[in-house]
Amino acid sequence: MTPETLQPHNPAPGAVLVTGAARRLGRCIALALAQAGWRVAVHARQADADAQSAAAACARNGVPAPVLEADLADETAVRALLPRVVAAMGGAVDAVVNSAAMFEFDCATNFSPALLARHLQTNTAAPLLLAQALAAHLAERGAPPASGCVVHLLDQQLFNPNPDFLSYTLSKAALHAAVPMQALALAPTVRVVGVAPGLTLPGHQMSAARFAELHTQSPLGRASSPQDVAAAVRFALENRSITGSTLLVDGGQRLMHFARDFSMM
Repeated sequence: MTPETLQPHNPAPGAVLVTGAARRLGRCIALALAQAGWRVAVHARQADADAQSAAAACARNGVPAPVLEADLADETAVRALLPRVVAAMGGAVDAVVNSAAMFEFDCATNFSPALLARHLQTNTAAPLLLAQALAAHLAERGAPPASGCVVHLLDQQLFNPNPDFLSYTLSKAALHAAVPMQALALAPTVRVVGVAPGLTLPGHQMSAARFAELHTQSPLGRASSPQDVAAAVRFALENRSITGSTLLVDGGQRLMHFARDFSMM
């Protein structure tokens, strides 16, 4: 075996759909991938000013980043999304990053099946359908093994549970369980990887000072930054030997017990 054979054989950046790319973590991931050479399709529920701004930031070297509207709670819209992305990206898409998520509060005392169903549709069913659609698209192209990748954004809360946001957590737990199942079912063409961030961005209920305080509560003295999470997503997309695994990017927060969700502390 020569040193040349030991060099990593990672795919060149291709075209990727990032859901929820207009704002917050999805936007950070989309911009980081664009800077790394990926051609990014920006998904948003509405093609508003934030979505257009994200697309403008992702466009590079004269290559536009299309904005595609879709309500992930609408199964018909979700099934139509990947074919629309393929058309907008010139006939080929190589990866999907499922970052968009519904995040509404409930707990055991006010749980309702209706709210759970809404979380499951957006946070579980939509990512699974987009992975299914990518696999079908790559099969139609006759793509070689490990040429496609799906990254599902999860949550360190799955590994350090608390009673808050019950329906959200159940929907992400189902998606986490699906990572190895989809990895087996969609192999060898599509890899499926989970990325589970810790406390990364402040919520609307949290002040900057409180976020800074909570962010330090980890073994490393810091949780995950948007750049850390985006780097993990890129690593998952570009390393052809990873599938069926979940990367925890949380500064070790899962190793500490929190009685409540960060937003409720």
